[in-house]
Amino acid sequence: MAKITAGIGSSHVPAIGAAFDQGLTQEPYWKPLFDGYPAAQEWMKKHKPDVAIIIYNDHGSAISLECIPTFAIGVADEFQPADEGWGPRKVPVVKGHSALAWHITESLIMNEFDMTIMNKLDVDHGLTVPLNITCGIVDEWPFAVIPIAVNVVMFPIPSGDRCWRMGETIRKAVESFPEDLKVVIFGTGGMSHQIHGERSGMINRPFDTAFLDDLTKNPDRLRKIQHVEYVQETGAEGIEMVMWMTMRGALGKDVHEVYRHYHVPASNTAAGLIILETDD
Repeated sequence: MAKITAGIGSSHVPAIGAAFDQGLTQEPYWKPLFDGYPAAQEWMKKHKPDVAIIIYNDHGSAISLECIPTFAIGVADEFQPADEGWGPRKVPVVKGHSALAWHITESLIMNEFDMTIMNKLDVDHGLTVPLNITCGIVDEWPFAVIPIAVNVVMFPIPSGDRCWRMGETIRKAVESFPEDLKVVIFGTGGMSHQIHGERSGMINRPFDTAFLDDLTKNPDRLRKIQHVEYVQETGAEGIEMVMWMTMRGALGKDVHEVYRHYHVPASNTAAGLIILETDD
């Protein structure tokens, strides 16, 4: 059967993608951040997943404010890099795993998660930056990808607990898929940051650190964090971290931390990266 063996929490700061694309990773500003990525890339090479389920949010590239799905899943055989206003990133086309994606879609809908099914979906930096962080610059991505987009842009948005329960359902769906596949799941976005208004540039390192700690020590606390607390403590855009709850919910009870990297600032954002492996 297929099995989720690990989870990755990763920021998806667009400026990280630009630094990759423009060859700026060893510039003095960016080097301390990028020095933390080779260890994750080595882990990925050794782990060798067949499929990655990537929980991310679209930033107005493929999904506009005219129609806002709470949860959307890509079921196509491939996903093109999105044009975010300055042309698509020069990264490989994202290859899908249609059979597993449709299986997860059916399982989610039968378990009362009303998914929007995307037969065509251009993927933006929310998905491609975490791929670069964990795979580096490559000619093709080393595994298939199932994109699941979550609305964290326009209220009302799903709670962390709702995202967690979706992760639990994804885990059951994967385990009922008959093909022998090793699957990793990403939760992306965050960490603390606000990109507008009087609090633009705010960073809350203590909150971020406690969040990373409690992914293993006290995950039940995290699933109960309310929207207002995210906004107050992490900035308006820090609420993206509810997507990490889908990743954590999909891993089951017993996990251990393999690697962590946290750096401030990345653009005006706190950039976090953590790898968790299941104990079973």
